[in-house]
Amino acid sequence: MSEFPSPDQLLSRPFFFVGIGGSGMLPLAQILKGRGAKVAGSDRSFDQGRSPEKFAALERQGFELHPQDGSGIVSGEQIVVASAAIEDSVPEIARANELECLRLTRAELNSILFNTSGAGIAVAGTSGKSTVTGMLGWILQQTGREPTIMNGAVMKNFVSPERPYASSVIGSQSLFVSEVDESDGSIALYKPAVGVLLNVSLDHKSMEELRQLFGDYLSRCRIAVVNADDEEALALLPRANEVITFALEQEKAQIGIVPGSIAEGPVRQAAMIVDRHDKSEHALRLNMPGRHNLSNALAAIAGAAAAGVPVAAAVEALGSFEGLARRFDVVGTNHAAITVIDDFGHNPEKCAATLRTLRAHPGRVLTFFQPHGYGPLRQMGEELAQTFAEELTDSDLVLMCDPVYFGGTVDRSEGSERIVRLIEQAGGHAEYIPTRKAVEDRIVNLAGPGDRIVIMGARDDTLSDFARGIYERLS
Repeated sequence: MSEFPSPDQLLSRPFFFVGIGGSGMLPLAQILKGRGAKVAGSDRSFDQGRSPEKFAALERQGFELHPQDGSGIVSGEQIVVASAAIEDSVPEIARANELECLRLTRAELNSILFNTSGAGIAVAGTSGKSTVTGMLGWILQQTGREPTIMNGAVMKNFVSPERPYASSVIGSQSLFVSEVDESDGSIALYKPAVGVLLNVSLDHKSMEELRQLFGDYLSRCRIAVVNADDEEALALLPRANEVITFALEQEKAQIGIVPGSIAEGPVRQAAMIVDRHDKSEHALRLNMPGRHNLSNALAAIAGAAAAGVPVAAAVEALGSFEGLARRFDVVGTNHAAITVIDDFGHNPEKCAATLRTLRAHPGRVLTFFQPHGYGPLRQMGEELAQTFAEELTDSDLVLMCDPVYFGGTVDRSEGSERIVRLIEQAGGHAEYIPTRKAVEDRIVNLAGPGDRIVIMGARDDTLSDFARGIYERLS
């Protein structure tokens, strides 16, 4: 990391974030501002008038917002934070190049803060990262550790009127908790004291690439915390140094569940956690449904144990964990017992976890899925279609509109129609409706007593507004 400035050098210079409202950019901008840096930014959504509440909240917190026309880049002293994929033709990048500004990607900046903290705790895996990061951060906060937390999702426990978009927490510099991303390969930048590995499954890269990235990651962790239920993660165990394992099913895992102790409900669950180091048992109450969230809780407990938190204290802290925005987020249930749920599911594994949670309880499932781009749809379209066909029943329905598209040169020749066709070929029921407005009308007309309506997709804040709009029409 020697080619990058030190944190002290960084904080003495002004920052400009291109895409400051993005789920990865915003928490970093908040952490830097919380540490005294001057932070400005721009965002395409801000220019287009989308998510006005978010940008109003940022302005109230003292962030300077500029249009995406290059006018915010005024000095070679500014450090410009932008996606690695952003084109040089974008006005801000052209201006930054002209002024010879230092450019950092989100991951480069985050890894500098992470690697220079007293101890970095990383959460990796194809799915569940944001939830486990939120759980682990809350455990550390509740047990007096004062962590700094960098998350890709809003953590409800940390939301306040002043900070409605609390996807970060500005704590001490001695402990930095962050999710780390394999999709762009940037996981390779991190050197964790504690590194959690949740799962290894197809998402943005091939399985061969993922095994290499996650194996290298484990080899860099002082203590690795590994999901023994996941065969791919377990196969990488020889790459790790010191290890703590967790599992729902594997009885040899160090942190696990007392067999037969799980009590599940539609919105919460309970179980007895066993610490096999000393055979002690601890009663967990979790305000989130689904086996995948129980596994996430074990990951957070094991990660906290690796950081020195007693298992009993971690289990107790999770009893007051409120969850994350857009992670099986119940918008409401109306007079006809129709429930609307807002969810971040966007890859096969995340979608399957949400659908299994819904299918564990009675009622028809109406799923609206908005793909988070044309590229991801090509990469994992067949697996997504298979997931919807396998996890839903004959009475359920999937509705899809066109993928999210905010401009650019991406190939848009293959869209949602192909996925709908694949779902039907695999025996499921699906409809392609190009516009969201038409989807909303269709859902409101279809919905009947006891139905669960789940709104799924990533990279688009307006999906939450869409979910609320459907609930309001049904109420």
